[in-house]
Formats: sequence, structure tokens, C-alpha cells
Amino acid sequence: MVSGEDIVRGGRMPAFYLSLIAVVLAGLGARDQVTLAGVALHQRGRPALLVVAVLCACATGALAVWAAGRMLPILPPPARMIFAAVAVGFAGAESMLLVPRRALAEPTRSLGALALVLLARQVTDAGRFLIFGLGVGMGAPLAAGAGGILGSAALVFFAWARPELLETPGARLIRRAVGGVLLLAALILFLSEFGIL
Repeated sequence: MVSGEDIVRGGRMPAFYLSLIAVVLAGLGARDQVTLAGVALHQRGRPALLVVAVLCACATGALAVWAAGRMLPILPPPARMIFAAVAVGFAGAESMLLVPRRALAEPTRSLGALALVLLARQVTDAGRFLIFGLGVGMGAPLAAGAGGILGSAALVFFAWARPELLETPGARLIRRAVGGVLLLAALILFLSEFGIL
């Protein structure tokens, strides 16, 4: 018989890689990326912007890990994947429905103001939902968090280094397509847990 401890131990590496890939895909063209890209364009790649953005990604990722760790002991193993499916569904809906606003014409130079905006946008975005849901569903919040935070840091680095690429219609199209894939994945997970698929 497989114990819960075996499931957690066996799920660490898959949780890391799955969270890394899912967060990178779901975060392309996300609200925090578009915000950072707009500021970076006006401030010509100011290095402090990248530092603030990475710290914000780490903070919000850590919050998602903490929430997953608190939820994990409450849910019995059969309910964890259902919970993960709901979180992935929320991530897909966020990717499809919440369209990032265009960058402000005159963005502030205040790093504190930028941090507040990034934190507000990241705390409820698709990436954090994925870290939370996969951490609970795979029984490995730390591994899912590590992968998700690494993916989030890569996304903000991309926004800082190549901000002009996020202004293209293709970036918005990719974001909506990924949202649709996440919704489909959530539906498949949900139905398979009930033995329908």
C-alpha cells in the first residue's frame, strides 16, 4: 500500500517541473509582465526595476506556498486533485478574461509604487493560482513553489529585458490560448477524479 508520505516524496520533482512549465506558459503577457514592460520601456531597463520585480515574484510565490501548506493537511488525498482542478480552472479563467491594461504613458519612477502594483497584480494571477493548486494537488507545496517562483522570475526578467515584445497582438493571443488550455486541463482533471474520463 502506498502511503501519503510516499506520494509526497514521489511528487516533488514532477511538481517542480510541472509548476515551472505551467507558470511560464500562463504568465506570458500577464498583467505584471505588461506593467513591468511598460515601465522598463520608459526607464530604459533600469536594473532596480528587475530587482523589485523578482522580489515581488518571490513574495507572492511564497504566499501561495504558505496557503498550499495550510490547505494540504485539511484536505483528504481524494479531494486534493479536485481542489487542484478548481485552482487550475481559476488560472485559466484569469488568463482568458482579465486582459492586461496598456502601460501608462507616464509611469512613476517610484520603486515602492511599482512594488505595490506588482504585488496587487501577482497575488491573484494565474501563476499564483497554479502554484497553490499544484502544490495541494501533488502534495508538494515547496517543490511546486520553487518551480513556480523560478518561472515567475524568468517571466519578469523577460519583461524587463525585452519589453517591446509584450506590446504585440501575438502576446495577447498566446495568453488567451494558454487560458483555454488551462480550462480544458482543469475540466479533464475534474472529470477524471470522478471516474468519468
